[in-house]
Amino acid sequence: MKWVTLISFILLLSSARSWNLQRVARSAEHKSEIAHRYNNLKEETFKAVAMITFAQYLQKCSYEGLSKLVRDVVDLAQKCAANEDGPDCGKPLPAIFLDEICQVEKLRDSYGAMADCCAKADPERNECFLSFKVPQPDFVQPYERPAADVICKQYQDNRVSLLGHFIYTVARRNPFMYAPDILGLAIDYEHALQSCCQESDVGACLDAKVTTIKQKAKKISLVHQHGCGILEGFGDRTFQAYKLAHLAQKYPKAPFTELVKVVHEIKDVSKECCAGDMVECMDDRAKMMEAFCAKHEVFSSKIQHCCEKPIVERSRCVMEAEFDDKPEGLPSLVDKYVQDKEVCKKFEAGHDEFLSEFVYEYSRRHPEFSTQLILRITKGYETLLEKCCKTDNPAECYSNAEEEANKLVKETQDVVSTNCELLKTHGEEDFLKALLIRYTKKMPQVPTDILIQMGKKMTGIGTKCCQLSENERLPCSEGYLSVVIQETCKRQQTSPINDNVSRCCSESYAYRRPCFTAMGVDTKYVPPAFDPEMFNFDRKLCSAPPAERELGQMKLLVNLIKRKPQMTEEQITTIAGGFTAMVDKCCKQANVETCFGEE
Repeated sequence: MKWVTLISFILLLSSARSWNLQRVARSAEHKSEIAHRYNNLKEETFKAVAMITFAQYLQKCSYEGLSKLVRDVVDLAQKCAANEDGPDCGKPLPAIFLDEICQVEKLRDSYGAMADCCAKADPERNECFLSFKVPQPDFVQPYERPAADVICKQYQDNRVSLLGHFIYTVARRNPFMYAPDILGLAIDYEHALQSCCQESDVGACLDAKVTTIKQKAKKISLVHQHGCGILEGFGDRTFQAYKLAHLAQKYPKAPFTELVKVVHEIKDVSKECCAGDMVECMDDRAKMMEAFCAKHEVFSSKIQHCCEKPIVERSRCVMEAEFDDKPEGLPSLVDKYVQDKEVCKKFEAGHDEFLSEFVYEYSRRHPEFSTQLILRITKGYETLLEKCCKTDNPAECYSNAEEEANKLVKETQDVVSTNCELLKTHGEEDFLKALLIRYTKKMPQVPTDILIQMGKKMTGIGTKCCQLSENERLPCSEGYLSVVIQETCKRQQTSPINDNVSRCCSESYAYRRPCFTAMGVDTKYVPPAFDPEMFNFDRKLCSAPPAERELGQMKLLVNLIKRKPQMTEEQITTIAGGFTAMVDKCCKQANVETCFGEE
């Protein structure tokens, strides 16, 4: 099936266009949304994004099976492009895709309760389908490239099929990844093929590049899930504040009004992408990037080269570009937000606009802070004004605003420096064990394997961020930690952990990390009965590689804490050391099992 040619969609989307970014009622602007999007994206790109959409909803379906659904939607799009008054042409795009899914034969046989979604009305039907998406599912194998001796010939002879299967596999393994980024990964893969097929050792070259692409895919997917989690859990206001803080840090010379416009556009496009509406996600992000690049000099001096790239590569280049230089001579914010006698008048006259300007001004002065810290400072300032503006002497009441902000900064800096020092002093292995002890006590209900995964991710964050400069450590650490916390909070929605986790996940996005940091032992937790099988070791442990032994020790550690959450650090250290000594001793004995049993 000829459904995607990467070069063609790059050329099509990179053509110069003038976009009207005012969001108007689509039903009034276009009789047929599917015809409008099909005409914008052109056939090949529309097919590619349709395949991504279906692969993300129907993760168990074969490439060939999805190809039929893509053909059906493309046929309708072509009919509607010729006659916008035709049957089904006036339907919203998401409804067209979901109707097609609900007509799949034996849907219940493959997807079980997901088939019940078809009985719901939109938009509840789509929300139901979204709830069944599984990130990195076990039933979908990671992309496996063909053998090195055949892949270059396949690329040369049947490029469309090779890249098509790559896009299909990435989409079904990453059901929340936005379509433009999946196509961007396909471009990376094609570049890798073009480069490596010229090398003497094709396999080694591709292995290195494909590993990098997989790591990038995982990171992009987590970032998208994090953003969608903010939108879903905390609404437009928090999402826009988060984006405004980040953009003001990145583009500190850009005017406030311009950044606010961009933030509103990002929010609208993100809603489409998070809802799984990948055709509109693709088209509207392309429009947004065209408008952004049309006046790139207003935003930053660091993105001109990005705006010269084809549209898919342009978008990612802009997002990954370094922060622009901070303007010199920015005045202190104390005069405007603390010493000004008219603060309460301005705050009460335009609450959200006043705080938005505060976020903008504070962020552009502090690229060394995390967006989460900036939102905490803003929330603290808002709470202070809400209290003080009701008093007889507001100015005196909020005169300590700067001091309160500094307390929040110090708390965050202390957490980062303490953990970085712990990692530096004790090394990754002991740092991981310390995290496992800490978080098993906080949330012992979480499965052992997931706690270990969480600990490894946090250790990886420490390794990555602690080696950076002082100005980069904090935003790196808290930024990535927020993504890990979002994963935990997503799990909390479907498999409730405990009341403490529920409170931290739902009360405030800005305060999530401090809430998890301060979380104590779950006092309501009832440990499971003692299980002797936990100590059932055999000779396989002796021949196991070091990494496997280490994993066994971590599982033992977590399971012990789950059964004895009040154990002291000294007791835990003694047991961990005893495990290592036991393995060293027993693996030298003739009767290994007897020794393990005695020990």
